Amino acid sequence: MNTQENLTHALDDVSRSSAGGAPFLIAYGATFALTGILSFFLPRSTAALIAMFQGGVALPVAFWLERRMGSGGMAVDNPLRPLSVQLAMSQALALPALIVVYSLNPGGIPVVLASLGGVHFFPYAWLHRSRNYIILGSAVAIGGFILQILLGSDAFSVILLYVGVVYWIASPLLIRHARRVVG
Repeated sequence: MNTQENLTHALDDVSRSSAGGAPFLIAYGATFALTGILSFFLPRSTAALIAMFQGGVALPVAFWLERRMGSGGMAVDNPLRPLSVQLAMSQALALPALIVVYSLNPGGIPVVLASLGGVHFFPYAWLHRSRNYIILGSAVAIGGFILQILLGSDAFSVILLYVGVVYWIASPLLIRHARRVVG
């Protein structure tokens, strides 16, 4: 195999094994939506903490879904494995920024999470060879920002629900794309 064929094979393996990343959007969409619903009943500071750490619930669910929806695990010798792991874990480095935002204004957590999600998704457009990730990242980040501007302090719950819904809308599109790409 030549270099291009090797790269294509490695990219196919990433998309095949992860169902195009859809399991993560399904799980995180659920935790964002649930946090959005809870935010109507909990103090804002409590809801903001839950939003910051909802990934602790979503991540294991996402891995479980990935095992169910993907077509086997990624090959151990896949040269894109380290990149895939680094991209997935990159958001954890935003925790200090989230802590600062929380300490200044817990109400800003949803819009910051939406922005971080948007930035996080852009590299996946290359990894999964799907413009859907560019659209998803843009919709989450720009949509969250627009909601924040339009609704002000009332945007807190709406942004969390919005992110969850956008993730769920994108999920079947990513599954379909992954199936089409890897045939």
